[in-house]
Amino acid sequence: MSRVYPFDDAATARAVIDEDGTLAEWNEGARRLLGHPAEEVVGRPAALLLAGDPPPVPAGARWDGTLALRHRDGRTLPVWLVAHHRTAHDERDGRWLVFSPVPDGGPAAPDDPLAAAALIQSPCAIAVYDEHLRLHRVNDAMARFIGLPTERIQGLRITEIDGEPQSEELERNMLQVLATGRPLDVETYMRSGGEARPHAWLVRMAPVTDAAGRVLGVSLAAHDITENYLARERLQLVNEASVRIGTTLDVTRTAQELADVCVPALADFVTVELLDPPENGGDLPTRLTAPVTLRRIAHRSVLPGVPEAVLKPGHSESYPATSPQADSLTAGHSIVAQVASGEMSQWLTWHKLREERVREFGMHSSMAVPIQARGTTLGVAVLTRHRRPDPFGPDDVLLAEEITARAAVCIDNARRYSRERETALALQRSLLPRTLPPTAALQAASRYLPAARAGVGGDWFDVIPLSGLRVAMVVGDVVGHGVQASATMGRLRTAVRTLADIDLAPDELLTHLDDLVVRLSEEQGGENSPGEVGATCLYAVYDPVSRHCTLARAGHPLPVVLRPGHRLHEVDLPAGPPLGLGGLPFESTEIELPEGTVLAMFTDGLITSRHQDPDTGRRLLHEALAAYSDSLDETCDRILHALLPPGGAADDIALLLARTQGLPPSRVATWDIPADPALVAPIRKQVVQQLDVWDLTMAAFTAELVVSELVTNAIRYGSHPIRLRLIHDTARLICEVSDTSHTAPHLRRAKTLDEGGRGLLLVAQLTQRWGTRHTGEGKTIWAELSLFPEDVP
Repeated sequence: MSRVYPFDDAATARAVIDEDGTLAEWNEGARRLLGHPAEEVVGRPAALLLAGDPPPVPAGARWDGTLALRHRDGRTLPVWLVAHHRTAHDERDGRWLVFSPVPDGGPAAPDDPLAAAALIQSPCAIAVYDEHLRLHRVNDAMARFIGLPTERIQGLRITEIDGEPQSEELERNMLQVLATGRPLDVETYMRSGGEARPHAWLVRMAPVTDAAGRVLGVSLAAHDITENYLARERLQLVNEASVRIGTTLDVTRTAQELADVCVPALADFVTVELLDPPENGGDLPTRLTAPVTLRRIAHRSVLPGVPEAVLKPGHSESYPATSPQADSLTAGHSIVAQVASGEMSQWLTWHKLREERVREFGMHSSMAVPIQARGTTLGVAVLTRHRRPDPFGPDDVLLAEEITARAAVCIDNARRYSRERETALALQRSLLPRTLPPTAALQAASRYLPAARAGVGGDWFDVIPLSGLRVAMVVGDVVGHGVQASATMGRLRTAVRTLADIDLAPDELLTHLDDLVVRLSEEQGGENSPGEVGATCLYAVYDPVSRHCTLARAGHPLPVVLRPGHRLHEVDLPAGPPLGLGGLPFESTEIELPEGTVLAMFTDGLITSRHQDPDTGRRLLHEALAAYSDSLDETCDRILHALLPPGGAADDIALLLARTQGLPPSRVATWDIPADPALVAPIRKQVVQQLDVWDLTMAAFTAELVVSELVTNAIRYGSHPIRLRLIHDTARLICEVSDTSHTAPHLRRAKTLDEGGRGLLLVAQLTQRWGTRHTGEGKTIWAELSLFPEDVP
């Protein structure tokens, strides 16, 4: 059945005019207004009803104005009309709907109840204050809001009626309206008379004026906007949570940010507890059963020192099935419990200390919210109220779940990052040298520090013993961070050790390393799109006999040298392109390093950061290195302390310090070898005599055989001039034979009837190690003899 509305159709004059100006409809109200019955005017031009010129066709969709119309009795009536243009749905020309109120017989009576209800019975709380801002009149809604007898409060100021601090601010706003004559809207949060909880109010103030426009007072209308206010506050808290939670990839910091956001906006005391990850590094369980062991990660309270807590951060506790923590985790959803209802009595009885804290601080409402992300439960956040009198409601639950869900994603990201970082760090440290090998050429100390925020990178260093007591030093930096950068670093470090083992010159070694990086980029890239593998490297070879150091770099920071007497400077080296560009040359530079010189090699993370520019970093490095006394380890620590920014470095740092040592000339003996094989015997005799001078008689027999074979091979197959050199180290004797031929000897197995071919096999059996290195003049065949019998293979 259709609903009947109490509308009087004759109370409004209504007509419909087609686009061609013909009257299409004419109701009873129009007849009462102009006296024409519908059958006389419908279908005829509407202009016949005009007593004057027709108005222009309106341009818009609505028109209003006064027109002179003809009454049926011949009179002319001025009538105010409002017309609406409606476009037809069937795409025909639209129509004009014309309306006008029909007079009902005179003005309203002075005691009209509807007129009185306009103010008194309005649901909006309204008050009128005079020019002295004293209360003149209030309606029923405002009287209920104030909660005091209306006849008693007339003549009082608003600050005298209400003792809330917000009343003073409202009175200042009313004074502004009184002075300027302009309306003003104000939002406030205050208690109404007799209410325990404050409400949010939109207070609309407007000047009250007389006919002459003089301001006589201020009207005040109050609208309760508590629901909108709370919704806006919740939205603001969610937005704040998205900004404040997850500022770092640290689990503890993220959990603390979650607690900080919820206090005091949502709760008076908040704890955040997480499940410990499995020891084997696997995933957390998908289903939980009580009891549940959780670790307190963070907590926060409105009270200083968090006195409500019975557990400190970092400590674990097993929660039984009756606890809010275990119940919410096993159920998989939020659980709200009230102390007064007895819902927590079993849990509090089980844990006496918590029961005492609940009574001491008056905790009355608790809410446990699971921390879940990507289908995995990570822990639980427990929110408690004791200062706020209202319990948690459904809106509070939704808000807490929204904030916790955002925090859960951040905590999960932090955990994943931490696990990947630990994996990369373990890989990185396994690929770096655990200790630096002791060498006669130098003493070395090193430091490696992973980036504090960006994760483990591809920085590395190494010290590689070479033939002839020489030693190679390398520091490199692979572009990027994470496991991929660490793996690339491991491949490059292995390649450098392999290339160094064949005694390539620094510039040649970097050329081969550049080719390797280019191939790695091609392997990691897709079809027709190379990868992004890149690196920088600094490679140096130091010879303690000549005290010369040969260096080359590939886009790496310049090394720093501290010579005896604290003369410090950067080594001027050709820059060289970074590794991975391919096809560009590298250049070597040779410098002399007196004994006791400290060479500092490092990656750019040491001198460059967000807190300082490279020039400042170099200056601090120079100052810290210049303070070197005798300890390389102390100097490493001093350098890191001087250059590391607060909170750790933003990039990996590799630092290598080496103090050179020289071999005395008395430990080196050199002979020029004649081309006659018959003169090999006198050479052997001179070698034995030199060994007697060095008090190495026990090694004379083996050394004589090795020298004889190496020298004989050089005379037969090499090119002149030929030179023999003996180097006496503390632990070994090194025999070197050099010639100008670039043909390297090969170890082969001689047949039974062969007269030769056993020389190098004999050398390999008698020495600790042997090999060939190529020089700019030719080649050098070398062999090392251990001076300790237990070291002989």
